[in-house]
Order: sequence, then structure tokens, then C-alpha cells
Amino acid sequence: MTSLPSLLGDLDPTSDRAVFRQIADQLREAIDRGRFKEGEKLPSEAELVEHYGVSRMTVRNSFSILQGEGLVHAEHGKGVFVRPRPPVRRLASDRFARRHREQGKSAFIVEADAAGSHPQVDSLEVKEEKASQDISTRLGSVRRVLARRRRYLLDGKPVEFATSYLPLDIARGTQIAEPNPGPGGIYARLEELGHHLDHFEEEIRARMPSPTEVKTLRLASGVPVIHLIRTAYDTAGRAVEVCDTVMAADAYVLSYQLPAT
Repeated sequence: MTSLPSLLGDLDPTSDRAVFRQIADQLREAIDRGRFKEGEKLPSEAELVEHYGVSRMTVRNSFSILQGEGLVHAEHGKGVFVRPRPPVRRLASDRFARRHREQGKSAFIVEADAAGSHPQVDSLEVKEEKASQDISTRLGSVRRVLARRRRYLLDGKPVEFATSYLPLDIARGTQIAEPNPGPGGIYARLEELGHHLDHFEEEIRARMPSPTEVKTLRLASGVPVIHLIRTAYDTAGRAVEVCDTVMAADAYVLSYQLPAT
């Protein structure tokens, strides 16, 4: 490893900023500038104590700030490591393109292929249930829906879980109600049933995860989630699916193309 004096600066004794925050600032800058690469171990507590002339607790407080920001993660007995950058770029203008369905690929498989990752789906549950008030409203006041719950993994790591809700008069008794809906996923089956997709509406917000979401997505401390609700409409203007998705924010970059007019 390059010597610490060349990677990190000195503390400013005249600054009003707390020492542990100054150390966190310097480590953050070093990560941002690529001095510490993705997956690389940061200097140990002992090394930073010696470099800065501070206590171990001060260094630990600095690490806690970076963990809270999702920049690093600690491995017991090994040290603190720089977290990998988001591996998947989700291109909103392309992910639901009909050509992908015609090739037998779902949006998740398309994104995994682009990232060079191996996609998996587990924790699959398909059942009929009463629609919540929100889902009912989005689907045009339906009372019951077919719910498809699944978790998505890339290279064995959970990155999102999603629940699709579809009106029973569309989905009941079709391949959509099967665990494996077939090539191209449920959108391909909807179009085969005559519900040609016209457009999608998405609502996106970022928030901190619930304890259940932390467990399901195996999130490190300080990592937020992206909560996305998507409604799919057919060419007749009918809402044919609502998908409620929770994504690990450190796994994705959301990319959009916007018209200039």
C-alpha cells in the first residue's frame, strides 16, 4: 500500500470541525478520487491512530460516518472495505422495449446481461388475494388481484424484491398465474392475451429500509433503498399491472433520457 502521508492529509488544529469528521472527510475524498479502490481495505485502526495521533474511538467514529453514508462496510476480524459501486444501470427508456420480450428476455435479464452478471429469482410466491386500497385504486377499483412476489439476485447477491399485482379477470387461469410465466415474463404473456402495452408510469422515492427489507436484501448499515411503484397500461388505457419494487440503492444507477421539447 502507498504510504498514508501520500494518501491522506493532516488534521487542521485550527478548524472548528471535529477531528473524527476531518478524518472521515479525508477518507471520503480518497475514496472519491480512487486512491482506495472498490473492494479495497482501508487503513487499519492502528495505522490511522498512528498517522493522525488520535484515539481508536476517534477512528471508529470516523468509520461509522462512512458506514452510515454507505461508502464502506466492515467485516468482522478483517477490517473496513470500500463498497462496490452500483453494478447495474437501469435505462428507463429501454428496459421495457418490446424487442426484449420478443427475444424472450425479461427486463431484469436484459440489465443483468448488460452488467455481465448472473441473474437469479427466488422466494417466489404466486397467489390470489384481496387488493389493498392503493393497489385497487391504481388498477381501477378491483377487489381481488393475482399477486406475484419474487426476489432478484445478481451473482448470488439480493438486489431487489418486487410484487406484481394483476386483475384476476386478466391473469386467472393463464400462464401468468404459474410460477414460471415463460420467456419474456408477464409482459409478454399480457400482450399474447391481447393487452398490448402502451406506456408505464413510475413513482420513485428513496428512503431508509425497514428491518424486514434489511434482512431480505442483506443490506449493510447505512444503505438506503429505492422504492419504485410502476403501473403498466395497455393501448386501451387500462391499468393491467402494478409492480411494487424495493431495490438496494447501492446496486443500481437509474438512467433516464428526457426529451428537450
